[in-house]
Amino acid sequence: MAVGLSNGRHAADEEARAEVDVLNSRLEKTTQLTKKIQACLGRLEATGKSVRDVSGPLTGETKKLQVLGNNIEAVIAAIERLRQPADSKSDEEAIIRQGPEKAGLSNYLNSIKRLNKALENMKSSNLRANQQTIADLQRLIKSGNTQLENSFDKMLRGETPRSIEPLQYTTKNTPFPLLSQDKISRLSLMNSYVSGNSLSENPLIKIYADVRAQYLSQTLINLAYASVNTAKKKSPDAIYRAGTNGIGMYAQAMEGLFVAEYDNICNIFMRQDWGPAFQMTCQAPLAELARTIRELNNHIKAHLNTDCYLAYEVTEIMSNLSNNIEERTGELKATLAAALKPVRETGKSSLAELLEDTKRRVGALQTLPADGSPVPVISETMQRLQTMVDFLRPISSIMISLGDGGWKSAAAANTSMDGIPSLASFDIGADGKDIFAHYCTDTIDVLMSALDQKARALLKGKSVWGVFLANSIIIVERMVRDSDLKPLLEGRLSSLEGWRKKAKAYYSDASRDVSMHLLDTIHTNRSQRPASGSSESTSILKGLSSKDKDNIKSKFQTFNATFDESRCSNLSTIASGTVTTR
Repeated sequence: MAVGLSNGRHAADEEARAEVDVLNSRLEKTTQLTKKIQACLGRLEATGKSVRDVSGPLTGETKKLQVLGNNIEAVIAAIERLRQPADSKSDEEAIIRQGPEKAGLSNYLNSIKRLNKALENMKSSNLRANQQTIADLQRLIKSGNTQLENSFDKMLRGETPRSIEPLQYTTKNTPFPLLSQDKISRLSLMNSYVSGNSLSENPLIKIYADVRAQYLSQTLINLAYASVNTAKKKSPDAIYRAGTNGIGMYAQAMEGLFVAEYDNICNIFMRQDWGPAFQMTCQAPLAELARTIRELNNHIKAHLNTDCYLAYEVTEIMSNLSNNIEERTGELKATLAAALKPVRETGKSSLAELLEDTKRRVGALQTLPADGSPVPVISETMQRLQTMVDFLRPISSIMISLGDGGWKSAAAANTSMDGIPSLASFDIGADGKDIFAHYCTDTIDVLMSALDQKARALLKGKSVWGVFLANSIIIVERMVRDSDLKPLLEGRLSSLEGWRKKAKAYYSDASRDVSMHLLDTIHTNRSQRPASGSSESTSILKGLSSKDKDNIKSKFQTFNATFDESRCSNLSTIASGTVTTR
């Protein structure tokens, strides 16, 4: 039993040893294989390093070749693009040669735009081979722009009449005609291209101004002539009446035409070109307006006494024209102010000149009516003030610019104003009507003072002086009371009261001078004074010496002569019927 067990254990041990030997054998093989693998990996790594050392430069060169290939392809594509304009140049040239009318405006403009784009691309490439093509494109573009400008001019001239009759629109109060909407659209399209491609000033502005300025000037020329002709007088002494000169219709037509023209310009040109285009277009008609105003001014200066009112009317009309146009367009205020300046300065200086003329006319009188009757210069001076009331608005403006009493100073009256006055140049608290009323009272004072001096120089006797002044005062008061001067001068003629008192003093002084011959003193204390009683006067007379008696007789003779002279003067004055009592 024991032998069996021992044999079994020995067999198991042998089997285990055999397995261990197998495993050891396999481990040894594995170790050998690992060493071989490590040796192979070492050789592989050495080979890979060699490969990398060789393939690195090849990869760099390959990438460079790829970039170069891409660049070559891009250049080829660019050359193809650059060759396209050259290839299509004949097609574009055919369109340009046809012109905007035949080719169609949109097609024509697109062709020029394509040529401009092609020229820009060729210039950026800077290839010598393209220089001839660039020159050809420039020639085509220049020709296209010239034809476009000619087409603009032709289309505008075809739409613009030589002139129109302005009175048909001013008398009916209808707006002046505009360019047709179809033509405006086409002209605007042309300008849109030219304005966007002009390196300097837009040439279409000058074309437009040349064409339309001629139309404006021809339309207004007859009204300019009429303004000058209606100023001419058949009678040298005729006083100008409001509205009888053609300057009003002239200004009304100019305003309507200019406003219509500004609308055309706004519809055709870009915003930044509105002002320059409008100024340039209106330059010629404004020059004609300035010439017309200068001629009117020369006429006014030559007939200042009768036509100074035309200066006031022109001032008002042109000021309104300037304000209306500036309100609608924002332009031309300075130009119109410069045109108005001569007449406005004449209107300002006329106020002082008319005062001096009043003094001169009274001073030039060689004789005065012996009966104290008034002279024509009084009514003529008052008539001038009455006429001024019809032009109160422009005169008020001039008065405010002069300032209260400014007509008394020649320097103030001749002060130059380059522009039409604005509120900023005035005394805000000033009232033109009040200042004019002051001017009227100054005129009356100057007139009465001159008449007083002339009466004392030419008339004989204080009573006649008084009658003459009283008659003059009555004429002044009546012409104030019976005209539009009354509301202006009411309560302002206090100076006339002074003259009335002076006239009364002159008249009463004449009687006082006559009676002074009898208001003498007889000294009776040198002789024996008689007793008081009924015979006192007789006694005094008997007691007088022959010399005293002759003296008293001489005084009575002088009194009688002076009294007869004064009575005859008063009777002739009363017979004339000119004295008015209050």
